[in-house]
Amino acid sequence: MRRPTLDDVPDILAVVHASDIAAIGYPDFTVDDVREVLTAPTTDLEQDCWVALDPAGEIVGWSYLDNPNRGERELVEVYVHPERGVPAQRPLLALALPRAAERAVAFGLEQMTLRAGAILTERTRIETLKDAGFAFVKRYARMSRSLDGVSPTPPAPPDGVTIRLLRHTDEADMRRFHYILDTAFADTPDHAPSTYEMWRERVDALPAVEWDEWFVAEVDGVAAGALRSTYQPPEEDEGWVRSLAVLREYRKRGVGAALLARAFAVYAGKGRKHAGLGVDLTNPTHAYRLYGAVGMTASYEFDSYERTI
Repeated sequence: MRRPTLDDVPDILAVVHASDIAAIGYPDFTVDDVREVLTAPTTDLEQDCWVALDPAGEIVGWSYLDNPNRGERELVEVYVHPERGVPAQRPLLALALPRAAERAVAFGLEQMTLRAGAILTERTRIETLKDAGFAFVKRYARMSRSLDGVSPTPPAPPDGVTIRLLRHTDEADMRRFHYILDTAFADTPDHAPSTYEMWRERVDALPAVEWDEWFVAEVDGVAAGALRSTYQPPEEDEGWVRSLAVLREYRKRGVGAALLARAFAVYAGKGRKHAGLGVDLTNPTHAYRLYGAVGMTASYEFDSYERTI
């Protein structure tokens, strides 16, 4: 084991891709996803990440802790090469647990709830998590749809609804965007509140941002919905919806569907072939129904496990 550096990004990505292909049949991670993890404001490369090496010195495993809001819920992730890295899975997780406890103390918390995910077919990962005291919590789905035939010109939104670009150079608009994202999810079990300053620090640290894929929905002139995309390298053929939020009082007016339609049109205009996102299947806002209504289907499902320390 050793600590990773940014020079390790290509080798780490190769491990993640091998893990993805074994679990779901295709790579589902980009080089910028790896860089985002390693350069996140709350991540210390000397304390919060590890790589595992085989006897030849090649990277065959990677684990990290992620807690963007410095709150009571932390993600612990472990990737191993499915052929050469499986023996590193348990040691990598074992290193992360005491460090998570240290981070809880540093964040001023009395306890920390750790979350970890696993594709349903990843039996070794699931056994590792259960043996480490993790228990099943809920199921998520990765959804996608083809953009074949989608026009770069989106359909007109419902009456009273306007979709526009986020004015990212306008501090007030950025604060309103964050307010929508933070407030709209307050009625969901996974809500992890964040101050504007924490959120902005995270955004400013992103390796790349395509601001023409971040949108605000206005209802009768009031900013009521927000859609945030994740940057995808030119070679990727998929646009990714990272967050979609509509304030409670403006729901059931077609705002979410209008935001998605605008995003799909922009993705299609850039030549992307698919649009994707992740969804909590127990979300009380029934987001899954909305995504199904706009033509998205589940590519695969994955389970979330947790334990409290």
